[in-house]
This record gives sequence, structure tokens and C-alpha cells, in this order.
Amino acid sequence: MLGPVPAAASKVPAPRTGTVRLGTRERMAPYAYVAPFFVLFAVFGLFPLLFTFYVALFDWNPIGEHTFVGLANFERLLDDPRFWGALRNTLSIWALSTVPQLALALAVAHALNHARLRAPTFLRMSVLVPYITSVAATTIVFAQMFDRDYGLLNWLIGLLGFTHIEFTASVLGSHIMIATMVMWRWSGYNTLLYLAALQAVPREVYEAAAVDGAGGWRQFRHITIPSLRPIIVFTVVTSTIGGLQVFTEPLLVSPGSLTCGAARQCQTLTLFLYEQGFGRFEFGYGSAIGVALFVMVVVIATVNYLLASRIRAERP
Repeated sequence: MLGPVPAAASKVPAPRTGTVRLGTRERMAPYAYVAPFFVLFAVFGLFPLLFTFYVALFDWNPIGEHTFVGLANFERLLDDPRFWGALRNTLSIWALSTVPQLALALAVAHALNHARLRAPTFLRMSVLVPYITSVAATTIVFAQMFDRDYGLLNWLIGLLGFTHIEFTASVLGSHIMIATMVMWRWSGYNTLLYLAALQAVPREVYEAAAVDGAGGWRQFRHITIPSLRPIIVFTVVTSTIGGLQVFTEPLLVSPGSLTCGAARQCQTLTLFLYEQGFGRFEFGYGSAIGVALFVMVVVIATVNYLLASRIRAERP
């Protein structure tokens, strides 16, 4: 028969609760994983931005001397009517493209979210076709569509008894043409953003509203719009930032011309920047235009943050 177990032998060693010491490799591993992003951002994002601010302070000739002029480029910018004309063109094209674009995207997303929609996957994928289509190909098609003599739009105008319109020669006509191309390209992208947000809304909410007697318009107004408020703010801001940077469409509308017409009727800020920097090789003045554009984008981003914060605070 076994006797009593000694007290010293009955004690079980307590588990260690101290912190495990990590080696140098283990401590540095997380930083190594995220380092490529910061390296690429510093090389291709931060350095060009800071260098642009630096060059804007000089009369910078790429093959000549670099003379420090301080804020002279910005003073010249404020007195340059071409800059203000390009800004007006940019804002006009933005207004003509963004408002109809987001309204169309919202309506299409609401239709694609319908429970009885046939072939929903095919239809939802098809809205991305304009987004993946080449901008050059899109411009060629729309240039033919808006052609003065043989364009489809002018053919319809002629059937109604009106005189043909030369869209590329007028301010409003060229703005409508470019805005239509921008709207065609980005409507599908915004549609999928709205649709993804609508998919998060429980279907029972719409069914309960239908039982209570709410029609399609009331459901759209009181359920769909409030559910999409944060994403609507996001798309408005991103579309505004993209609208300030419209470049390819006006460049291809008037091939061979950096002024987008003799009267600069559709020259945007980015096209004006390209003309001054790479057409006239005035890198200092072109950098000043880029800095002004950067300030506008920062203001828009700040407005986005304030609106998003206010909307989050108002939500129950």
C-alpha cells in the first residue's frame, strides 16, 4: 500500500505567463511585409508631389537654366485668362457629366436590384462593358455619332427640321460631347457601387414597405436613397475629383491640338497643364498649374470628410 505523497512531489509546476521574447527577424517581419507599399508610394507618389512643389518655384527649362522665381508662377497663373477659361471648361464638363451620370447609375442599380430580374448576373456584368472599353475606341465612335454631316445625332436633328450642329466648334456642343463620353464610361462603375450597397439592404425591408402600401417611388425615396447616402457622398466626391482630371477625352476630340480647338472651347485644366509643361516646355508654370489642381482636390477631399462625418452622425 502506497503511503502519503510528499508535499514537494505533489506540487505541479505553474505554466509560464511571461511574454515570449521574439527575435529580431520576428519583430521586423511585419514591417518588411508592408514596406513595398511605402517604398512604391514614396518613389511614385510622394517624391513627384514634393518635386512638383519645388519646380513650381522656378523658371524651369528642361534643357536650360533653372532660375528661382518664388511665387511668380502662381501670380502669373492668377492673371492668365487661359487658366480661368480651362477652369470654367473643366467645371462645365464636370456638371454636365457627373449629375446625369450618378442619377442614371442610381436608377440602373435600383432596377438591377429587383428580385424578379431575369438573367441578373449577365445584366450586372454588362454594365461594366463601357468601363473596360478603350477610351480611344469610345472617342472614335462618339466622334462619328456627333459628326456634323453624317453623324447619327445630326441626322435625327435634321429629321426634326433643324439645322445641323457642329459640336466640336462650339463651347456648349464640345462640352456636351465630352460629358457624354465621360458619362458613358463611368456610369457602369458607379452602378456596381450602388448595387453592392443595395445588396446589403435586407429584402424584407422592401417587402414590409410593399405590405404597408408603399409603391415603387416611395420605396426608392424612403428606403433606397437613405440606405445609399454614404456611398452617394463617396461617388459624388470621386466623380468630382475625376472630373477635375479629365484629359484623354478632350485630347482625342481634337487630335493634334493641345488647345482643344482654336478658341480653347474644351481645354481642361489637365490639358492646359500638358500644353504648358510638355508643349511649351515651361515646367515651372506647368507645375504651378499642377499645384493649383492639387489644392482643389484637397478641398474636395476635405468636403468629403466633413459630409461623411455629418451623415454618420445623423444616422440612427
